[in-house]
Amino acid sequence: MVDSTQGADRRFGALPVEEMDEEQRAVADAILAGPRGASTGLRGPFEALLHRPPLADAAQRVGAHVRYGSVLPRHLNEMAIIVTARRWTAQFEWHVHRQMAIDAGLDPRVADAIARDERPEFEDDGDAAAVYDFAAQLLADGNVADDAWDAVVRRWGKPGAIDLVAAVGYYTLVSFVLNVDRYPPPEGEAPLPSRAP
Repeated sequence: MVDSTQGADRRFGALPVEEMDEEQRAVADAILAGPRGASTGLRGPFEALLHRPPLADAAQRVGAHVRYGSVLPRHLNEMAIIVTARRWTAQFEWHVHRQMAIDAGLDPRVADAIARDERPEFEDDGDAAAVYDFAAQLLADGNVADDAWDAVVRRWGKPGAIDLVAAVGYYTLVSFVLNVDRYPPPEGEAPLPSRAP
């Protein structure tokens, strides 16, 4: 298993604004002017993605929809994101989105179970379980069973299903970028332990 917690040995590293070329700066400005500019700005995957500005621009547009345009309730969308971050042990993504999920109303005990790589016990009317099961199956198998599909579509229709697929897919890309970069957890946060093989 590859250790992704080594922040001192980052591969892409920080990309200071003053070192960006014109194309990189234009994309960085678009990111900072959008909804994520106030929360995470250029931290995280965009430091690496900005080495390819067209890719960074496309990714930030998809990411803006996934985070701010989903038909899923915000706390459940954020839960799908942390399920994905946990699957890939993406340190920065886990810590940032764990807090966002809790701020949006996710029970911290649910996040704690996900951190332990356990299926949480859900106390709601089945909405959280539907999102968790769909995301976990998709990450494990690259597909979902009919019962997981039906549970999501019954609640949020096919738009909810495709938004959930997009969240898992987009944050898998983000997790891969962060892990390849060896991006560390936010300062003061303990690293998420590696998953059991």
